Amino acid sequence: MSGRNPAPRRSYGGRTAEERRAERRERLLSAGLELFGTQGYAATSIERLCSAASVSTRNFYEEFSGREELLAALHLRLNERAHAALSEAYAAATAEDLPTRVERAVSAYVGVTASDPRWARISFVEVIGVSSELEALRLEWRERWADMIVALADEAVARGEAVARDYRLTAMAIIGAVNNLVHHWSSRGQDIPLDEITAELTHLILAVATAPERLTSKD
Repeated sequence: MSGRNPAPRRSYGGRTAEERRAERRERLLSAGLELFGTQGYAATSIERLCSAASVSTRNFYEEFSGREELLAALHLRLNERAHAALSEAYAAATAEDLPTRVERAVSAYVGVTASDPRWARISFVEVIGVSSELEALRLEWRERWADMIVALADEAVARGEAVARDYRLTAMAIIGAVNNLVHHWSSRGQDIPLDEITAELTHLILAVATAPERLTSKD
């Protein structure tokens, strides 16, 4: 959707048009992070975004179709960074026991999503209820996270570290718990040490992974 009005390719000030355009896009993303993450999506106009980014309205529409596409780009960026960080941390700990692997994975995810309270607000508050398109994107990412959690749980089962069962619903519950606790931490002004957030989430995940098979009916 972006790039509907390509900029000319001539060089200016030692930078190509593509480089200048990339810089403008980053300034808009930074402005979106600041304004959506502090004032909120509904309270932020395109004019305020352009003013904060020091770009013209025309430049804005060269990059994004509107505020929603900018919000979606921020949501995508955070999820991609968190996914990459978690995957890398877990892979590096593959020879460790389950508690260590879980702690490393949780620490990596929290380290990205809670790195800045503005990111937490955007991803866990501002993207909700904006439109059906953005909701579809949010749910698509939730499914990707659930797939990852189920795969990691299945690996733990194969190693004899976790109870063998269907972890799909558990994955959804973990996602909700993680996101809500990170948002709770950010909205309280980060008055709780982040290590405690990581420890609590690690404890929760290990508890559900190693608990006996849940009862499905009354005796």
